[in-house]
Amino acid sequence: MKKIEHIGIAVKNLETSNEIFEKLFGSPSYKTEEVESEGVKTSFFMCGPNKIELLEATKEDSPIAKFIEKKGEGIHHIAFDVDDIVKEIERLKNEGFIVLNETPKKGADNKLVAFLHPKSTNGVLIELCQEIAN
Repeated sequence: MKKIEHIGIAVKNLETSNEIFEKLFGSPSYKTEEVESEGVKTSFFMCGPNKIELLEATKEDSPIAKFIEKKGEGIHHIAFDVDDIVKEIERLKNEGFIVLNETPKKGADNKLVAFLHPKSTNGVLIELCQEIAN
């Protein structure tokens, strides 16, 4: 793992939350995107060299909707940048982590993504991200 790629925050209302984070960071979101397969709409902010992703559910049965129903709004996951997501998934499986995605899938912000179950990471959902080559 090279660095923290972003921190994901689950929100009930993306428009309202965008206004809050725009005031907080003093700059607007640089990108919004819907990931239909995950039932989520995202918005990205830069804070210095760091990225923050806001996530709003677009379906009642999406992982974000379930998270908010159970825990409320707040930090949903921490994402880490990796060079080779397939090798990293295999390495982490061999280390005993519970991998939720054996095969990476397309995520937001031009990334391949996979997740580690919070049961194996002290209650924190971990996302692995690899930039998709153009």
